[in-house]
Amino acid sequence: MPGTALLIAAAPVGKARMVDAASVLPVLAAVSPAVLAGTATASVVELADPLDPQTVLTRLRAAALAPGPLTVYLVGQLHLDRRQRLQHVALARTTAATVRYTGFPWHWIAQELRLRPPGSTTVIADLHADTDSWQQLAQRPLDVGPGVALYGRIAPAPGRRAVAAPSYMKALATVLRSGHRPPLPDLHQHVAAQTVEEGGADNMLLSTGPAVAPFPGGGPGATRNGTPEPATRQAPVPAQQQAPASVAPPSTAPRTDGADPHAAITKAVEEGRHGEAAAMAAAWEQEALRTYGPSSPEVVHWMEVRGHLAIFAKDPGRSCEIWLAVVSARITAGQAPDAPDVEAAADLAHHQWEQVRDPDTVRELGPALVALRRRVPGRQRGTVNLVQQRLVQFHMQVG
Repeated sequence: MPGTALLIAAAPVGKARMVDAASVLPVLAAVSPAVLAGTATASVVELADPLDPQTVLTRLRAAALAPGPLTVYLVGQLHLDRRQRLQHVALARTTAATVRYTGFPWHWIAQELRLRPPGSTTVIADLHADTDSWQQLAQRPLDVGPGVALYGRIAPAPGRRAVAAPSYMKALATVLRSGHRPPLPDLHQHVAAQTVEEGGADNMLLSTGPAVAPFPGGGPGATRNGTPEPATRQAPVPAQQQAPASVAPPSTAPRTDGADPHAAITKAVEEGRHGEAAAMAAAWEQEALRTYGPSSPEVVHWMEVRGHLAIFAKDPGRSCEIWLAVVSARITAGQAPDAPDVEAAADLAHHQWEQVRDPDTVRELGPALVALRRRVPGRQRGTVNLVQQRLVQFHMQVG
């Protein structure tokens, strides 16, 4: 099956720049697509110094929907949102004061990759972290979700006004230019040792292999200079990402004999049986509703699965409707309108609505989306106006 390689090099312009991220792209571009992806044939998508987090999200989502193996190469710098204390990848317009609106939230990466088959996805990162981010990472390592491998390094911010080079990624690309892609743990160990020798003694190394079981508790955490951190630094899997442990498969869904139902759903999607996949997820949602009650994490999880399945099935109207319901369920459960999962669901609802081309569906969902954006504006400024402007194009006014 063809693979996909997504190359993202992002850094602010001006004084906030800590790393010359885009300088690595010519080196990566010299590597054959097949080697970048680790498959016989592959496609490569390149994103250099993106301005808008929605642009990055769109490219990442498209890559995540690809059926074959996916490798994401990410070069850039991390900044901490001062309000919510969340890690963000800085983009071209990011400053310390605007990171919440102009940076790409790290947790969106796990959000987009979580429905991919375990073991099919790898993220390779070469990052520099500002002081606040570095301090938080010492206690809370980066997580890309279960079933996804993460390799790379995080370096502290360089000296004042200095701009560092992405030396880890350049060394890795140099190896790959030989036309051979060694097993990633071996490749990481070789490149990390070389980077440390070249002055990266303070690097925080990332080496998290793919999970074996569908939804285990996280793999090894970050390492500093190749030394594993204590087991307490392993990242737990959020409750809403776990299958209901005590739920027997509903009669409308195929029996899984104790196996995780996500595997059967994923197989149905890969084979183009979107209606069957949606029916299985809906059946599990109903069982979770009977077992755990409305707005429970288990119910919300299956709602989100159905929202993603509608995206896979290219039904943006249905997907928008589901994500609107997810936002409502999360807020009903007590989550704040600016909670990361609430904002992510609102952004998905908005994005899917913008993909709808049927005028009646646009007008039908528009008022609910306006009401949602007034309550959950998200990180992009002016989202209410964006919805209203599109509704005007469809000859509809919403006060």
